[in-house]
Amino acid sequence: MPFEVVPIKPQIGAEVRTDVATLLGGERAADLRRLLEERVVLVFRDLFLDDAQQVAIARTLGTPLKEGGGEDGVYRISLDGAQNPKADYLRGAFYWHIDGSTQEKPYYATLLRPVVLAPTGGETEFANTAAAYEALPDEEKRALEGLRVVHSMERSLWYVYPEPSLAQVEAWQRVRPKSCPLVWAHASGTRSLLIGATADYVEGLSPEESRRLLVRLREFATQPPFVYRHRWRLGDLVIWNNTAAMHRALPYPADCGRLLIRTTLAGEEAVH
Repeated sequence: MPFEVVPIKPQIGAEVRTDVATLLGGERAADLRRLLEERVVLVFRDLFLDDAQQVAIARTLGTPLKEGGGEDGVYRISLDGAQNPKADYLRGAFYWHIDGSTQEKPYYATLLRPVVLAPTGGETEFANTAAAYEALPDEEKRALEGLRVVHSMERSLWYVYPEPSLAQVEAWQRVRPKSCPLVWAHASGTRSLLIGATADYVEGLSPEESRRLLVRLREFATQPPFVYRHRWRLGDLVIWNNTAAMHRALPYPADCGRLLIRTTLAGEEAVH
């Protein structure tokens, strides 16, 4: 039962050296959840999983979600409309974001593995929003306490469609936005920043002040010490703690066939 943990960077990431049988058995699930809290992003090499194995591993860690009308726990990340009917929407993944930020319980974690690699680009970056918060000066932490930020699907889609039609905007606005604390105080005692592409505005601030604050925090949280860039290889599996990380894909040719399989775990902790 091999299980070795090698930190990748001081503030984020760990490579977990183990085998498929150990992950499928679930005997290390508690260790993996602890590592997701501590290291935020976990990298596994040379596993060469299939869809069923990926979902089975996910079930040892939480509850896989059914996305996009497909089978439970299997969602195809591709800019090819034949692979994913919502391929255009996935272009929003090129911007820093937290999955499920408008949900009552943002998604707990995500498992991702490559099936077809991009010839150039296509790396995935992760930013530790808990480590970034802890690195803020104490005075700024106090200033952020009590502030609330409104997250909306509409805000993130303006990145993808800078000149939308009225019909598009009206459709986006049918998805209800959510007011969240700017600093998420987790039950574990950890605090993390709730920012990213869905962060629309900070309540009580002028539009100009709000934009400056959200951009400044995003720039702070995505400095190199807090960021891990994953260069995909076939056989990889990456699991990240979605409650303490933003992520984004780096650009790649839209027609290259790049395909990753995502399994998302249901949220476990509400944001109020």
